[in-house]
Amino acid sequence: MQGQTTIFDLLYPKYKITKPIRLIEFFGGYGSQALALKYLGVEFEHWKLCEWAVKSIQAYKDIHFIDDNFDYSQPFNIDTLKRFLYNKGISSNYNEPMTRQQINRLNEKQIRTIYNNIVSTNNLVNIQQVKGKDLEIVRKDIYDYVLTYSFPCQDLSLAGKGKGMSDTSTRSGMLWEVERILSECKELNSLPQILLMENVPQVHGEGNVEDFNKWQLRLEELGYKNYWEDLIATDYGIPQTRNRCFMVSILGDYSYSFPKPIKLELKLKDMLEDNVDEKYFISDKMLNCFLSESKDSKFPRKERFLQTFNATNEKGIAATITTCAGTRATDNFIKEETLKKELCNKLIQDNLVKEYDVIKHAYSKQILDGNKKCVERTDGNMITLTTRGDCVGTCVNDSGNLRIRKLTPRECFRLMGVKDEDFDKVKKNQSDMSLFHLAGDSIVVNVLMAIFKELLW
Repeated sequence: MQGQTTIFDLLYPKYKITKPIRLIEFFGGYGSQALALKYLGVEFEHWKLCEWAVKSIQAYKDIHFIDDNFDYSQPFNIDTLKRFLYNKGISSNYNEPMTRQQINRLNEKQIRTIYNNIVSTNNLVNIQQVKGKDLEIVRKDIYDYVLTYSFPCQDLSLAGKGKGMSDTSTRSGMLWEVERILSECKELNSLPQILLMENVPQVHGEGNVEDFNKWQLRLEELGYKNYWEDLIATDYGIPQTRNRCFMVSILGDYSYSFPKPIKLELKLKDMLEDNVDEKYFISDKMLNCFLSESKDSKFPRKERFLQTFNATNEKGIAATITTCAGTRATDNFIKEETLKKELCNKLIQDNLVKEYDVIKHAYSKQILDGNKKCVERTDGNMITLTTRGDCVGTCVNDSGNLRIRKLTPRECFRLMGVKDEDFDKVKKNQSDMSLFHLAGDSIVVNVLMAIFKELLW
């Protein structure tokens, strides 16, 4: 039920967590939920993680288990470890498991690192292989188990293909794997006390509302009371217009109220770095550098250069960060970069941008032809970040001159509520493109903190 006051608020007491938390994160990414609890100073255990993407597993390990340097792989030969990773179903592209051939192409250090990361983070890896008993939910009299599930939104979001979540073959259909696991927990009398769902608002949109209602009904059959609401990051201290649906499900007859909005004190400009590498700007120098490298390099380093921009509104709020990281042929890449530079120059020369505007820069040719609006006044905030964080840009004052650049990975993580000290842990083992994807594929930590506060105090 949505966030308004209901009869349940009057009939049922509010659930308050009074015991140590054992956190179970399905589709965990780099662990936004764990960061929220950590930033709140809450006592909790990283009980179980379920994440199959190799880059996300590395990020989770680097943030939350950075001091665990034990070599769990030492007793095993490389062939045993390869079989383990294949059977676990690790993924290199977030969409499908790696094949035997792909795993065989990894070197021994990579194989052992992935294995160690899985063991260190208590990772169950592929949700399709997880059983209810694997959650090891015991002693509920002394622990509160919180299970979070931010199942894939590719088939639900406006940027996706609209396949929905009815079909279990789709990524968004992974929701029904959660149902299967919870049903098995029910048989074992080991259901977690609290569930927390996060997804795009389209999860309850016209094309998906039937399945969303079906999901709530199933949870009610398992014994949960459900409370859901769409929350936007700008209401909880982060200048990004990221709107997401959250549902808190509590086992037993309890009520829950979503947190009230707070005044936004920050603007996009407050999230920007003071000194930014030239590689985040489009310039003739960088294009020429790319062209010269591409002639001699077997693997041109396209990721070092600007690819696209997305833009703030008049209030200075950033757009939602997303994840789409795609690649393109070299010739097309160079052509796109040239068009983007032309667009940037035109916007500045025609006085169409001002400092801290956000720039939608993904369709340069169409924009130059006058078909698409590319500058947004966001009142000093950022539009929603996607997994293509390298497509998000802003206008900055560089020594008295306006210049357009993309956001840096650090800035994207700040816009997701991640502290610089934790970003510094992540960046050591990730490329810029991976960092953009990780940020856009995650949840704003400040929103999670506000949700958890209502359960804690």
